[in-house]
Amino acid sequence: MTRWIAAAGAGVISLDSIINVAFPAMAAAFAEPPERVRWVIVCYVFTYSVTAFWGGALADRVGHARVFRVGLVLTAVALALGGLAPTFGLLLAARVLQGFAGGLVYGTAPGLVTLTAPPEHRGRALGFLNAGIGVGFTVGPLVAGVLVAHLGWRSTFHVRVPIALAVFAWALAALPAARGAATRLVAAADVLRRAVLAPGALAFVANASIFSVWLLAPFYLVLVRGLDAATAGLLFTLTPLGTAAAAPVAGAAADRLGARGPMVAGLVLEALGLLLLSRANATTSAAVIAVALFAAGFGLGVFQVPNMAQIMGAFAGAQQGVAGGFAFLARTLGVVTGVLVLAGLFAARRESVGLAPAFGEAFLTAAIAVALAAIAALVLRRYTPSP
Repeated sequence: MTRWIAAAGAGVISLDSIINVAFPAMAAAFAEPPERVRWVIVCYVFTYSVTAFWGGALADRVGHARVFRVGLVLTAVALALGGLAPTFGLLLAARVLQGFAGGLVYGTAPGLVTLTAPPEHRGRALGFLNAGIGVGFTVGPLVAGVLVAHLGWRSTFHVRVPIALAVFAWALAALPAARGAATRLVAAADVLRRAVLAPGALAFVANASIFSVWLLAPFYLVLVRGLDAATAGLLFTLTPLGTAAAAPVAGAAADRLGARGPMVAGLVLEALGLLLLSRANATTSAAVIAVALFAAGFGLGVFQVPNMAQIMGAFAGAQQGVAGGFAFLARTLGVVTGVLVLAGLFAARRESVGLAPAFGEAFLTAAIAVALAAIAALVLRRYTPSP
């Protein structure tokens, strides 16, 4: 039951993918250019990256269930405020609160899962959690197109409020309220180890690059391909669908084969998907675009589960909150960096080379970064966890 609740809570947070398809409508409503919309991502993701780490550390002291539940309640409040925001500035403020809340959930969910699983099944347990996250990422874009087309972009916030409250009620009723076991808060020496930083750096690059899809693909599909929001949402769903589909397989592979092989394979596949996207233009076959979007997401899913298992295994049992928080910190700092760098690159190149070539250059930059990460993972020594 704990595993299901943790996956449901993380799935609620990952449902934030619902707003990506709404970016063009949101930009039009507030009269903001596409590159300014990146702050809707940055304010949210940067906040939850920091909160996830310290929320996980706090959960080791006071109990993962308590922090997890607070995160769900605050998520519902932040979503309600975001949907009512009358100005772009107030929308960003609501996104900061939402990021704080989401970090509390993300920071505690991995610990809830691993503390109930034996070490030899850690990969499968985290695969289940990442599948829940992937399902949330998949469902979001799938329904977003319909919501935006018929109810407007604000509905992408309002529709999630009752879902967050329902999962909170489930967690309140069924999640064990055990206290944490840590005797102290996390110290720098716990984190500044090669067994932690090396997989964290790979997660940083992989997630920085995949957000070229999350941020730019909706604009490419709508502005370059001329698709309506519903069709664009359907195509965009293929990336998180690939991540969700890969997670259980990747978890079993990590338990059986170790972390490095699946991580390298996932990075290579993600790079190939991004490279294929970089070659797309206004006349590229929709089937090719679909394959590229799915391949990038599937590659990320193959990579992320063994990567998270590697990080979780580098910490002692009493520090699984810290471990989960660091895993999401590495991911989300990558997301923030990717959004800022790739959106900046796109904005700068759009003026000189045009819309479609600027998309291609941003996707190519992301593909090269992931390919370099795959090479680094291949040539470095096998990581040795040192709790």
